[in-house]
Amino acid sequence: MITLASPLVLAQAPGQFVVPDFPWAALSPELVLFGVGILVLLIDTAGSGKTVGSDRPHAGRLQVSFVAGVVILACCGVALWQNAGDVDSQVPVLSGLIALGAVLQFVLTAIWRDRPKTLGALLTFIGFAAGLGVTIWQWTVYDGQLASAVDPAQLFVGTDSLLGGMVAVDGVALFSRFSICLAGMISIPIGFAYMEDRQIHRGEYYPLLLFAATGMTLLASSNDLIMVFIAVEILSLALYVMSGIAKRDLNAQESAVKYFMLGAFSSAILLYGIALVYGVTGSTNIPEMGVALSGLDAPTGIVIAAMVLMLVGFAFKTGLVPFHFWTPDVYQGAPTPVTGFMAAATKAAAFAAFMRVFVGALAPLQLTWAPVVTGMAVITMLGGAVLAVVQTDVKRILAFSAIAHAGYVAIGLVSLSPGTVGGNPEVGREAVGAMLLYLLIYTFMSIGSFGVIALFERRVKKSLTLEDLRGLGRRYPAPAMALGLFLISLAGIPGTAGFVAKFAVFRSGVEAGQFGLVGVAVVSSVIAGFFYLRIMASMFVEDETAMSRQVADMSQTAPAMLGLGVAAAVTVALGVAPGALVNLAQQAGTFAGL
Repeated sequence: MITLASPLVLAQAPGQFVVPDFPWAALSPELVLFGVGILVLLIDTAGSGKTVGSDRPHAGRLQVSFVAGVVILACCGVALWQNAGDVDSQVPVLSGLIALGAVLQFVLTAIWRDRPKTLGALLTFIGFAAGLGVTIWQWTVYDGQLASAVDPAQLFVGTDSLLGGMVAVDGVALFSRFSICLAGMISIPIGFAYMEDRQIHRGEYYPLLLFAATGMTLLASSNDLIMVFIAVEILSLALYVMSGIAKRDLNAQESAVKYFMLGAFSSAILLYGIALVYGVTGSTNIPEMGVALSGLDAPTGIVIAAMVLMLVGFAFKTGLVPFHFWTPDVYQGAPTPVTGFMAAATKAAAFAAFMRVFVGALAPLQLTWAPVVTGMAVITMLGGAVLAVVQTDVKRILAFSAIAHAGYVAIGLVSLSPGTVGGNPEVGREAVGAMLLYLLIYTFMSIGSFGVIALFERRVKKSLTLEDLRGLGRRYPAPAMALGLFLISLAGIPGTAGFVAKFAVFRSGVEAGQFGLVGVAVVSSVIAGFFYLRIMASMFVEDETAMSRQVADMSQTAPAMLGLGVAAAVTVALGVAPGALVNLAQQAGTFAGL
């Protein structure tokens, strides 16, 4: 078996110090995203001024890029030297790819140094692509290492715990990284022209995007509650700033302040829950906590309090009712491309951690937390759908839609409890796979729909309402049809990726015996279909208003249309032929240490 790294060891005997073997390859997606974020920030900062007595931009960008390239190449050389002679080592391949990336970033800086925003977007896109690439490499290393107990021919992604057991490399972590990196790649071309039109295109936007993704991927792979808290803070701080990056927009500033204040409270609540559970179990490692809690005859008051506090913290990040109150205001006020990325990527990372903690550390308390999560899922699905019906702002409609979809994903979380602990493990793995599949598909649907909204907002120069959409289907058929596709996919109409996602989650609920919960989900989907059709009717059925006819035509820029086209193509392709992705999601139903 090929391993990415050995555990972290500080000493083997008293007085004998051993250099730690840091799991560089295991954390390669996070290191790539964070490293590219630092590089983009330094390049933008170094070239922010101009040379005295000259109109040419300062040469700092090229200098920083050159130094960074030399440092990266030197590190690759050291890695190759340390692994010389190891025929099974994957380091030469990774070092070669990283060295190629170092040369590529220098070439791009030399070409685009006079256009820092374009350069930042290109380097950020390459950073997400590199993060996706090393994640695929990790998948090939761990693919097919665990055989099913029921069917030995059915293989699952292998697992490993590294960095002193704080980081997990397993199917859930790897598949979640796919969703997060893809969300970042699609968000960049969609947001580029939007930021330019609103004159909020700042150099720090792209580093913040990479830093937020770093926290998300780290959260998805955290196998220790301390690492969970650190990852939550990394992604949250970046998203707080991104939400308020439009400094002259009062709505954006209001949304950023609300997100920051409520996020601070939720982080404090989560940290208090971590402290309480540590006091009971004596550990913050998720598998070790599960072993300690399994020895209890009955949950004590402090254990229940810890569970409730952690549930509140995760429910806030995933947008479950009644901890959803920040979602509509933040989604409406934040720049629309930021909203799309936040809605998709944060949900993927938070649910991955939600699964890991509640199926791992709190698995012995499943009879206590499963009914609570079931109740939250019910009010989330119904509340999100019903409240969306009475909205007129399109982003608020999609915000409440996102809340309802969080409830659908929670069906898989509830379905895990009887399948993972003391029951049929195959049911549990199918529920995990269904959740991961749903979150990946939702990434394309959510970013695509918010991307079209961003395109239309560039025309009216304000937050988009149903009145503003009237008749745009005839004036702008391509983006309007794309939005219609994303909406019917969100509604779960057969032939789209959304139907595949909902079918997988609903099936996992039925197999786990959650018939009532699935019934509520069906009712919620029917209600949601009304406001999706309402948006489509505004575009294609109603006539354009006189005020709308006086507004100048919008510019359909190539990068934005390309991003929307990719999202639309994936939505159709996964709806017609989802087999390969479904199989990958099922293989990813593994947790390290469980």
